[in-house]
Amino acid sequence: MFTITTTAHQAEDLSFLLHKHPARVQVFELKFGKVHIFYPEVNETRCTAAMLLEVDPIALARRHRGGGGGTLGTYVNDRPYVASSFLSVAISQVFGTALAGHCKDLPDRVDEAMPFEVNIAVLPCRGGETVLRRLFEPLGYQVEATPYALDNQFPQWGASRYFTVNLRITCSLQLLLSHLYVLVPVLDDEKHYYVGEDEVRKLLRRGERWLPSHPERDLITERYLKYQRSLVREALARLQEDAVAPDATAERYAAAEEALEAPVRLNALRLEAVLEALKQCSARRVLDLGCGEGKLLVMLMKDAYFERLVGMDVSAQALENAAKRLRLDSHPIRRERVSLLHGALTYRDDRLYGYDAATLVEVIEHLDAPRLRALERVVFEYARPGCVIVTTPNREYNARFESLPAGNFRHPDHRFEWGRSEFRTWAEYVATQFGYAVRFVPIGEADEALGPPTQMAVFEQLHD
Repeated sequence: MFTITTTAHQAEDLSFLLHKHPARVQVFELKFGKVHIFYPEVNETRCTAAMLLEVDPIALARRHRGGGGGTLGTYVNDRPYVASSFLSVAISQVFGTALAGHCKDLPDRVDEAMPFEVNIAVLPCRGGETVLRRLFEPLGYQVEATPYALDNQFPQWGASRYFTVNLRITCSLQLLLSHLYVLVPVLDDEKHYYVGEDEVRKLLRRGERWLPSHPERDLITERYLKYQRSLVREALARLQEDAVAPDATAERYAAAEEALEAPVRLNALRLEAVLEALKQCSARRVLDLGCGEGKLLVMLMKDAYFERLVGMDVSAQALENAAKRLRLDSHPIRRERVSLLHGALTYRDDRLYGYDAATLVEVIEHLDAPRLRALERVVFEYARPGCVIVTTPNREYNARFESLPAGNFRHPDHRFEWGRSEFRTWAEYVATQFGYAVRFVPIGEADEALGPPTQMAVFEQLHD
C-alpha cells in the first residue's frame, strides 16, 4: 500500500486532481488483481489518498505457464507484498488522468507546486538506502527509510533490501506521480511484463521533465529497460539530446542577459562584489558552484590570495569553455590550483567537502522549487562550507530595463526572479535551518524605489 498526503491550501482538492471521490472506497479490476482507492482523512488542511494493491498470486502463477513457470519462484515470491512494477501499472491505469496532467474541474491547480508526503509500506531497494537516496534526493525529496531485518529472530543476518519509505517534496501532483511511476520499478530492479520499444517511449514521456539532467540517468535507464542494450542505447541517446539541447542556446541566452545588464556594468560589479565578500570571509579554498564558463574563476585565479579553486557545473560544454578560458591545458601549474568538476548541484557529492567558501552566482533562479530544496541540503547541510555567497536578480529592478517587456524574466531559463523581500525570506529561512548567519549586500547602483539591480546574501557558518 502507498499513501499520498498533502497539507496544501484546500487540501481536499487532491480528490479532484486524482479524479477519485473521497466519500467512498473504489475498487478497480486489473489483470494482476484488484486496486482499492480510499481516503483515510479529508479536510481543508490535510488530505490523504491511499492505494492498496491486492495482487492475486494464483493469477501470477497462471501468467507464467509455458514460460519456465514450473520453478518454485513462480509460486513463492514477494510480488503480492511489495511495491513494484505492479504499482506503476496501477498508477498509470487508476490515476492516469492525473499522471497526464489533466483536471477539467481545477485546471489552475494542475501545475501548482503543493507539499506532498508519500508513504510506501514495503519498497524493495536493490542497492539499499544509498541507491534510494541517489534516485530521489536529486529531485528535491526528503527521504526517510526504515529497513526491515532479514529475520527478527536472527539479527546477525542483517538488514533486508526492503524498506518502509517516507518521501516529502513540494511539486505538482503530475510530477510526483511521474517520479513514482518510473523510480519504483527501478528500485525493485524488476518488471513483471515484457519490455520492448513501448517502454522506451513510456520512459521518455514520463521522465521528459526531469530524467535528462538526473545524475543517475544511466542507472535509471538501464534498470527501467531491464538492461536490454539496444533499448538502453536508444533511450540514452535521446535523453542525451534532451540534456544537451539547452547548451546550444545557453550561450545566446547568457549573451542577451549580459547585454541587457551592460549599461549598469552589472556582470563586472557582481564578480567584484563576490571577490570582496570572499576575502572578508577569509576564504582561500573556494567552490564556484554553477561556474558556467568560468568568468569568476578567471578573476579569482589572478589573485594570489586564493589557494585552491574548484568550479562545478552540470553542462559539459560550459566546462569545456571554462577550461579554455582558464587555459588549463597549457598551464600545468594552474591545474594544480584550479580544477573543474562535472556534476549536478542537487546531488550530494563528497568532492564538495572541505572548502572555506562556496559561491552561487546567478544560479538559484535557474532551479525549480524541488531542485532548489535539494541544492539547499547539498550546499548548506552536506558540503557545509564556512561561507556561502549567493547572488540573484532583483525582480523589482526589471522595470528599469526599457528593452525588457513587462513581466518577462532577464533570462529565458529562469524559473523565478525574486523581489527583495522574497529573497530575504528565503535566505533567512536557509540560515536558520542550517545554522548560518546571513547578511545582505546590494550590487549596483540602487534605485530609491526599486532597490539594486542584483542582490547578494553572504551566509557565514555559526560555531558553537
